[in-house]
Amino acid sequence: MVMKHYPPEFRAEAVALYRSRPGATIKSVAQDLGVNHETLRNWIRLDDAQGSEAPAAAGAAPVARASPEDENVALCKRIRELEEERDILRKAARYFAGGDALVNRFRFVSEHQRRHGVKRLCQVIGLARSSYYHWKATQPDRAARAADDADLAARIRVIHRESAGTYGVPRVTAELHDTGHRVNHKRVARVMRGIGLAGVRLRRRHRTTVADPAAVKAPDLLGRDFTAQTPNARYVGDITYLPIADGTFLYLATVMDLCSRRLVGWAVADHMRVELVLDALHAAERTRGSLAGAIFHSDHGAQYGARAFADACRTAGVTRSMGAVGSSADNAAAESLNASFKRETLQGAQSWCSAREARLAVFGWAHRYNTRRRHSHLGQKSPIDYENTLIPAPATLTHAA
Repeated sequence: MVMKHYPPEFRAEAVALYRSRPGATIKSVAQDLGVNHETLRNWIRLDDAQGSEAPAAAGAAPVARASPEDENVALCKRIRELEEERDILRKAARYFAGGDALVNRFRFVSEHQRRHGVKRLCQVIGLARSSYYHWKATQPDRAARAADDADLAARIRVIHRESAGTYGVPRVTAELHDTGHRVNHKRVARVMRGIGLAGVRLRRRHRTTVADPAAVKAPDLLGRDFTAQTPNARYVGDITYLPIADGTFLYLATVMDLCSRRLVGWAVADHMRVELVLDALHAAERTRGSLAGAIFHSDHGAQYGARAFADACRTAGVTRSMGAVGSSADNAAAESLNASFKRETLQGAQSWCSAREARLAVFGWAHRYNTRRRHSHLGQKSPIDYENTLIPAPATLTHAA
């Protein structure tokens, strides 16, 4: 049976036993003695307090001075302690050059405990032993997480490379989910930061819309509602410039379905005449088979206000719609599409090297955008994948863009 009352001699011996074991913990010594570890801790605190008390009160018997030999032994011991402390700090300095300072301390103690002992090392570098032992006990779990993160980083690099360096955290996460790798987007963000990957960011927009006062006007039928319940019902179009390294420009006209965000038609030319937007509209007709009954929304650019374009829309059975003059927000969906194209193809560059390179960039991105690129508006599906989920699928959706 464990004693409830411990004589002073037992307490003193217990404290002395703990102090004689530099690498031991209070808990381990208490277990050896069969006492509660908090009881032993209190004895140690009491012994520390008694050792630091002020000199004896007046009238008490004077304390005998230590002999010169004893003082010399104590001095030598203190010198050895200081030399050991200096040696420990010199070794520790190499561990604190960078990274997580606390983890560096843990690693230092782990790698030098055989020579100096955990207790002594923790005292010198100001580290709680309980923290070190917790870090040591959880090391296998951290190693497993690090291995999982390395595997995830390899998957992310492949996805990021296949997206031509354009995908950020949301699209990478969606791609991982579709391949059966369930992972939280916050973890994806952390791993991408760790390996230095990020999606491309928005570039500053340039104005390409020049209104024609004599143009054929049309009312705004969308009112900034860039949605549609079914494909082939609402379209938006816009023109953007493509800078070439020699100082010239090409121009891209687009036609996008607001339901699936599919790029159903586009045209590239070295001019901004009405033929550019007519070619894009005719391309959309070929993709869908028919645009009859659809609304086509644009800005007040001279090309969209031209009589030839109005006549082409009337022939195709398309109702024209226009936003307010000078308001980019009234055609934001189309401008966003063009901005995404330049952001993801130029990736920070100022221009394409040649007109041919720019045309190929349009061709490659447009097809990839429709078939593979994930769209946040569509629940991270590609436009064609999204259209294929619609039941029943309209017959006009089977044509390739």
